[in-house]
Amino acid sequence: MNTAGTAEFLRRYPPFSALDDGQLAAVAASARERRFAAGELVLVEDGPPASSLFVVRDGAVELLHQGEVVELIGPGENFGQPSLLSRLAPAFTVRARDDTTCYLVPREQALAVFGGPAGLEYLAQSYRTRLVLAGHVVHALPELGTVSAGDLVRRPPLFCEGSIAIRRAAQLMTDNRTSAALVRDGQNVSILTDAILRERVVTGDVNAENAVSRVVEAAVQVRADQPAVDAVVEMLDAGTDHVVVVDAQRRVVGVLSAADLAGLETRSPFALRHALLSARDEEELVGAAGGLPHVFLALMDAGIAPLDVCRVLSASADSVCQRLIELAIAARGPAPGAWAWLVLGSTARREFTLGSDVESALAYDDGLGDGADEYFAAVAADVRRGLERCGFVLDANEVFASEPLWRMPASRWVETFRDCLDEPDRSHLIRANVAFDFRQLAGALEVTPPLVAVLRDARGHPDLMRRLARTATDFKPPLGFRGNVVSGSEGVDLKQGGTIPITNLARFYALSNAVTISATTDRLTAVQELGALDDETAEALREAFAVLMRIRLEHHAERVESGATVDNVVDPAALPPLTRSHLRDAFRAVAAAQKRLSVYVPLGL
Repeated sequence: MNTAGTAEFLRRYPPFSALDDGQLAAVAASARERRFAAGELVLVEDGPPASSLFVVRDGAVELLHQGEVVELIGPGENFGQPSLLSRLAPAFTVRARDDTTCYLVPREQALAVFGGPAGLEYLAQSYRTRLVLAGHVVHALPELGTVSAGDLVRRPPLFCEGSIAIRRAAQLMTDNRTSAALVRDGQNVSILTDAILRERVVTGDVNAENAVSRVVEAAVQVRADQPAVDAVVEMLDAGTDHVVVVDAQRRVVGVLSAADLAGLETRSPFALRHALLSARDEEELVGAAGGLPHVFLALMDAGIAPLDVCRVLSASADSVCQRLIELAIAARGPAPGAWAWLVLGSTARREFTLGSDVESALAYDDGLGDGADEYFAAVAADVRRGLERCGFVLDANEVFASEPLWRMPASRWVETFRDCLDEPDRSHLIRANVAFDFRQLAGALEVTPPLVAVLRDARGHPDLMRRLARTATDFKPPLGFRGNVVSGSEGVDLKQGGTIPITNLARFYALSNAVTISATTDRLTAVQELGALDDETAEALREAFAVLMRIRLEHHAERVESGATVDNVVDPAALPPLTRSHLRDAFRAVAAAQKRLSVYVPLGL
């Protein structure tokens, strides 16, 4: 093996980049190269301890926990260190995603790598990141394997009289865009389907002017509370392509077709995530991403909490972006060095909705040559195009890694964050409101710690904090003089007048108290526990955020089902009275919190 080439490769990536020449040469000399075939297990969760530190040379491996992909590990990234150093069983399973080459570094040399301050910091950071990812992926995605048959019913059933002509019944099915019509005879329910029409009328010997009762068949029935999988079994056993769903009193709820049940698996967030991450090319990824609205509707039908729905959508957006990055790098060749892809805004906070924009940034190692920026610009452009093809809406202000303002060396990112603190003019303030909510999605460059360190210093910059406080009070909820909701000609923008003000309030309180987590409700809880925000205000804002998100998501579901473009504008008058009351109370809670904060703005907090 080429020791000099190994050393040169390792030098590009942390924690090896912190070693001196002698230490690096010793690590490179001790390393051996091993090839793993796609699908091969490298380490097994709770299996034998790792005997080496693994560094990916080319290809990629998947880090799995409880069967779910927690993280994709690419060139320059390493794994196996907790098991190697502790001599305990691996906490994750590692599987080769593609044909992959790894450098295997012996335990003694790995101890030397992680024994210094930089190595220890890297070790703690990487393990914490993977534990957090495991929690978000495995425990935050609700599985829909227990979806009931009733959950899948999307429209009321079509009934017709048994005495009408077959031709008339077929016309009613066409007009109602359904593949089945039901005929009731006392307690008995019969069914007419497209398949029956084709078999017995179109190509059979029954005249279309005959009564429907001549061709209908006894309907296979399933209870609404039965698992949808049971409906599949009943359908297969009966050799039919439709089942009738009834409630506990045997009243007909609706009809499910084979097509409805065939799409059951695509309504699972886990199944969607698997399809996205395993897409072989961009075309296949675009097709898989088309299932996201169906999963979203299934989550809403299943009564999943609004912020949990947002986490699923955020995880799905992450998966699409991760796969696009992989495909772009596969097409353009290996990266010239370490890099980090950052997601920003609502995706970073895991509050993404179908009405959210996608925002991103990219950082790369300072020591790369002049061609590095050109390479990463091309990769980012590929990802941008792919996201648009997958149906995602990109930020209107061009906040994306394909733009030079959002793609730069790591040291310049630190300088940029620092400039936002030192010189909080309008442009820096806009950048702070976007970039200060960030999360590293992919790449081996450890850019998070230095950026977080800058954020912790924010509270020591009064001018910035004063401006952030004003930003948090600028977007006013749409309330009139008497505290009632005031609607514009097009309705009320729940994002502009509701969730954004709460997000800005939470960001201000977090940064003013050195809290560096991004999720809005987590920020509110943290500052409440620190005593920086009173219990009543913190609780009111959390409840308001949940209410506004629920109404937003319900509105999105209505738009998806009607085939309309998803937006965040609702007509309060069209909402049920109780929902309208909750909306008013949520806006009032935001206004009250803004009023409290505005008192302190002149003091420069």
